[in-house]
Amino acid sequence: MNGFPAVDPIPLPAPVWLFKGLHILTLGLHFVTVEMLLGGLLVAIFLNLLAQTRQGRSNGADPANAAAALARRLPVVMTFVINLGVPPLLFAQVLYGRAIYTSSVLIGVYWIGVVFLLMACYWLLYRFSARAAEGRSGWWLGLGALVLAGVIARIYSTNMTLMLRPEVWNAMYSASGGGLHLPPADPTLTPRWLFMLLGGLSFAGLWMIWLSGGKNMHGSLQTYLVTKGGLLAAVMAVPQVLLANWVVKTQAASVQTALAGHAVYSVAAYVWIGAYGLVLLIGLWALVGKPKSILPGALSLATAVVAMLAMTIYRDGLRDLTLLGKGYDVWQRTVVTNWSVVVIFLVVLVIGLVAIGWLISVMMRAKPVSEKVV
Repeated sequence: MNGFPAVDPIPLPAPVWLFKGLHILTLGLHFVTVEMLLGGLLVAIFLNLLAQTRQGRSNGADPANAAAALARRLPVVMTFVINLGVPPLLFAQVLYGRAIYTSSVLIGVYWIGVVFLLMACYWLLYRFSARAAEGRSGWWLGLGALVLAGVIARIYSTNMTLMLRPEVWNAMYSASGGGLHLPPADPTLTPRWLFMLLGGLSFAGLWMIWLSGGKNMHGSLQTYLVTKGGLLAAVMAVPQVLLANWVVKTQAASVQTALAGHAVYSVAAYVWIGAYGLVLLIGLWALVGKPKSILPGALSLATAVVAMLAMTIYRDGLRDLTLLGKGYDVWQRTVVTNWSVVVIFLVVLVIGLVAIGWLISVMMRAKPVSEKVV
């Protein structure tokens, strides 16, 4: 017996490949916003704190203005984190319900607690953003939001790891059926958690490069954002690759072998490594060349999306191969496709994407607001 609950007798209403494709796409975009939030928040906290010191004041108003430019956007980024996080979770429940429902119930108190932690984090983001936008010290509010975001990330990592460990479920439920106990230590958990947390720093650097090309960025603030963003992106590129290697090395030997021998996942790994090589080059270009155009920002955005989608594909393979070794084959599902519903869904999806694109274009054409607060 493999420990998984019985298969739901209700067949899937669409092919597995469609659910997986949508899951990977939406999860990759969700991860982009998560990295922007975590990294951008950490950088904004540091810059806000730096602006209050003698060294920060010696740089003029640039640290305070850069902190405000990042902080005032963080609540908006959080809305994307939340809204882009819902679809992949729903798709994961369809594909991996027998695993993820079980793990979610076993840590139920912590899993439900995410809602309240998220609300508190959101409130602190707004307070930090308001103080930074006024040029005032508010780093402790940002630090509180960062701690809560890190706890939320830890809970998610715990659940996504626990769903791959059916061998510990019975013991956990026997110890407590109230969802109060965390799972036994797992060597893969901390590397995965740190990979996402520290990956935010390279994404923050890319985000700063992108912001520097905005219509409302001029003079010393533009130079400050592009050079500091370039430095951060370049410095964090290599450690992130080393962290990724650590994540892979902590997996079971059979999973590592299967990942290396699978064409799709091998290509995804090489694409991710190549994307981070490009992150390093973009960072060095921004640091040394101090470009004042939208080109480096556009390249930064495209590279971030490609890197995260490649990582998501590889992560999906890691999960599927781990579960397969424990008796769960995500592809072995009864499918009765209702094509009329599928077509309606895809049409609505395209309409929604067009509407979002139009809203973004309106926002981009809007009259720029001054980013200088000091």
